[in-house]
Amino acid sequence: MTLAVLLNLISLTCFGLDKVWAMRRGGRIPEINLLSLAFLGPFGALMGMLLFKHKTRKPRFLLVPLFLLFQLVLALYFHLI
Repeated sequence: MTLAVLLNLISLTCFGLDKVWAMRRGGRIPEINLLSLAFLGPFGALMGMLLFKHKTRKPRFLLVPLFLLFQLVLALYFHLI
């Protein structure tokens, strides 16, 4: 369970860093990396998107809520069996 918390914190942090770097016109985190983090830590990614208002208009990032739903279904499935 602590791995899931860590992955979500990393995901949240990366979305925040990318937003700050975008505003300062500095280096950016590639979208594929953000999406990979979102797959591993979808709750943190979704919170980062909403909290920092970052990547919310990109159609590709509509996958993030689906990643969260997918992980919740997996967690319920394996917990109940």
